[in-house]
Amino acid sequence: MTRWHRGKVAFSAALLASGAIALVAATPALVAQEPAKPQHKPIATSEYRVGDLVVALRADTQTLARLSPGAEPGFSFVPTAREAERAGDGYNHIGDLNLRVRAPGGAWRDFASAQARRPIRPLQAGGTTIAAAEITASMGSDAPFSVERRWFDQKGQLALSFRIANTSDQPLEIGVLGMPMVFDNIITDRNLDQAHSEASFVDPNIGRDAGYLQVTRLNGKGPALLVMPQGSSPLEAYQPLKNPREAEAGSIFTDKSQRGQTSEGFYDWTVHSAGYADREWKKAGEQWNAPTSRTLRPGESIDVGVHFAQAPTIRAIEPTLIANKRPVAVGIPGYVVPMDQQANLFVKAPSRITSIESYPAGAIEAVRAGDAKGWTRLSVRGRQWGRVRLTLGYANGEKQTVSYFVTKPLEQTMADLGRFSTTRQWYEGKDDPFGRSPAILTYDNEAKKIVDVEPRAWIAGMSDEGGGGSWVAATMKQLDNPDPAEVAKIERLVNETVVGRLQVAEGPHEGAVKKSLFYYDPAKFPGAYGGFDADDWKSWTAWNEKAAGDLGRAYNYPHVAIGHWVLYRTARNHPGLVKRHDWRWYLDKAYRTTVAMMRDAPYYAEFGLMEGDVFVDILKDLKREGLTAEATEMERLMKGRADHWRTLQYPFGSEMPWDSTGQPEVYAWMRYFGYEPQAEVTREVILGYDPTIPSWAYNGNARRYWDFLYGGKYSRIERQIHHYGSTLNAVPLFDAFRRNPADLHLLRVAYGGMMGGITNIDQDGFSSAAFHAWPDMMKWDPYSGDYGMGFYGHAIAAATYVVDDPTLGWLGFGGDVGATRGKVSITPRDGARARLFIAPAGQWITMEAGKIASATYAPATGRIELTLDPADAHTPHARLFVEATTPKARQMTVPGANAERGGFTVPLDTKPVTVTLTPR
Repeated sequence: MTRWHRGKVAFSAALLASGAIALVAATPALVAQEPAKPQHKPIATSEYRVGDLVVALRADTQTLARLSPGAEPGFSFVPTAREAERAGDGYNHIGDLNLRVRAPGGAWRDFASAQARRPIRPLQAGGTTIAAAEITASMGSDAPFSVERRWFDQKGQLALSFRIANTSDQPLEIGVLGMPMVFDNIITDRNLDQAHSEASFVDPNIGRDAGYLQVTRLNGKGPALLVMPQGSSPLEAYQPLKNPREAEAGSIFTDKSQRGQTSEGFYDWTVHSAGYADREWKKAGEQWNAPTSRTLRPGESIDVGVHFAQAPTIRAIEPTLIANKRPVAVGIPGYVVPMDQQANLFVKAPSRITSIESYPAGAIEAVRAGDAKGWTRLSVRGRQWGRVRLTLGYANGEKQTVSYFVTKPLEQTMADLGRFSTTRQWYEGKDDPFGRSPAILTYDNEAKKIVDVEPRAWIAGMSDEGGGGSWVAATMKQLDNPDPAEVAKIERLVNETVVGRLQVAEGPHEGAVKKSLFYYDPAKFPGAYGGFDADDWKSWTAWNEKAAGDLGRAYNYPHVAIGHWVLYRTARNHPGLVKRHDWRWYLDKAYRTTVAMMRDAPYYAEFGLMEGDVFVDILKDLKREGLTAEATEMERLMKGRADHWRTLQYPFGSEMPWDSTGQPEVYAWMRYFGYEPQAEVTREVILGYDPTIPSWAYNGNARRYWDFLYGGKYSRIERQIHHYGSTLNAVPLFDAFRRNPADLHLLRVAYGGMMGGITNIDQDGFSSAAFHAWPDMMKWDPYSGDYGMGFYGHAIAAATYVVDDPTLGWLGFGGDVGATRGKVSITPRDGARARLFIAPAGQWITMEAGKIASATYAPATGRIELTLDPADAHTPHARLFVEATTPKARQMTVPGANAERGGFTVPLDTKPVTVTLTPR
């Protein structure tokens, strides 16, 4: 059994035991009765009240056993309910310590207080110190150092410090110094409601002296917990505490708690990491910060630690950091910077900036550009493609790092993606026994070849997420940036391979979608499965023909619906590009795919689906086209789903115990049917797992840590950076912001997620499933996998947002904005140039054909002017829609334009055309 298969079995067993949901695809081996859980003796603790926190320390180890808000003592940020089962050797807690040290010329030696516990020696407490102990004995035998640990009340905040002293007669280099950060992110044995009320997720700002952790509850409610450095304790790296079976041989920086799809595992706040760079990280990509070490002279000691503070809400995290005199950086529009866009970094810190450095040198340009009500403004320009570390030095000696990613101009990025996917990934004329020609298949960018054989059948089978991602991305690229040659290939793929092969073309199951075209049958196709070991085909993932042909997985249906819907939109708005059928044929196919999903895949259809927003657009298009019978039936089917979700406290279940997949579609239907309380719950839950952090990687990065198993080349449970959840979860946050433009937090998170998905696209146009966040890898996965699900989110959300913030002034997200003489000038530079939101006016402008070259807005009168690109061979008219999104926003019209299908049709010319939006 492969390691990936073991992980799936562990997940399935945990899921079944939790009772959260039945697993339809479970094999008989997975539904066997779980053994009874062992009983554990309660752990004795001592309880303290520190400010507004209730704290409990274990009596034997003085490690943290409880950390509860005083206003909600039944909730704990740490795994208090599992304290007894996690009491033994090999289980980490807050208050433990990991060290790797060496004498001059010697080998590294590892010491870990949790590995094999020994009695600690209590030290005198009193005053602000609530507990103290020497823990050297628990670190391991023959330690050349001593460690004293103290818990104390620091002006109403809980603080933890370690004093590490060199007790040897030689200098002692500390190459690893890590403080385990163990919070209750464990979903195992919890149903969906329990997970949201009891569990928390942790997101790091790996920003050296400005680093911190934010611990947010799954329900999105306050308070949130902040972990900040105590003294000189920079967050240099964020190292996972792997399970012993995952770690390299002999490693003791591990944790025995089972990791899997129900538990991400725990991490070290890593102050020094050069020892990891020497060993575990040798083959990794560039780290977030340069690894460092610290040498102690004989008898010398250092103090390191962290302290804890509560933010009343998630939105109050940055104000809480400022109140604690921490340096805070706010990137506008974020930390992904296309080379042709102006960006800003607003900084508030207790000490003045004395230096600004870019690594690589010159890769990003950041210069002082004035102040904004107490914030220092830096003007930022990207100069070199790829990852960049910006380091701000302060007069007090602290260093703050901000992680940026510089991309090509977005229109070039879109072109690169379209070209790569329709050429390098184009699969045709191979005499393929599985009927996949022509196709756009998964690509392995490490091997530089198409993945047409894979033991995870769906990856090579054009369906599910791991196999459908590449052709969905290529298709979605055409929505706003159609290319005649690419559209021709998409139309061939849909008509020759999807309809009639992947999708049932006629009969009682018309419109239904298979799980995979590729499958495992060595007797039927003996020469079709080379390149893998025989054991790889023994996993449940190697579907046979019957399993691959199953029609019951609703998750596969949006992918096919997207193929039809984009071709409908292209045929309707760009005459002559689509040639096989007219627009109505494709819209009908999209509708029939939706009906088939409800008929043939009702089980999974009870969940929100990735890209499920497309069904809302299909329904709206049916209504606009006057297809009343079809629209009425589709609305009835979708309302059945929405009415079910409306009855749930957290209406976004999944085949997984917890997931960030279903929330966007659930939100969309709650809004469509006017179920606002459920939409608001969904919005706030998204903010619980989707942070705003000064890093391109974590900003807007909706949590996902298991899908490398299903769509990646390197299959392991690992925090993924900008998997498809980032862009998909941005979509509802954008909608929520348009309804409440005063809530800039929504826009910042949304824009971070939408742009985060662009970092997956390399300079050639290859699109990776996600970035491996663990420091032993730090690179993009070589498989394209399920990237297309994320690009769908980017494509439907790409827009320019214009904001007048009361503190920071006029801001542009997706375009350059300037304000002079009572007018605001706007130059869209997002990858679509087809959508524009002017927040002060509450006006949402969308174009299904045509592009916005520039715009102006007059705040005094509300007048909006759009300058549109000239006509091209397939875009003789612009199709424009205007929506007033806020209660005070005025309804607008376009004088001289033809009102058509709820929008306006504007003839284009050989020169740019200017249109004016005026109140009705």
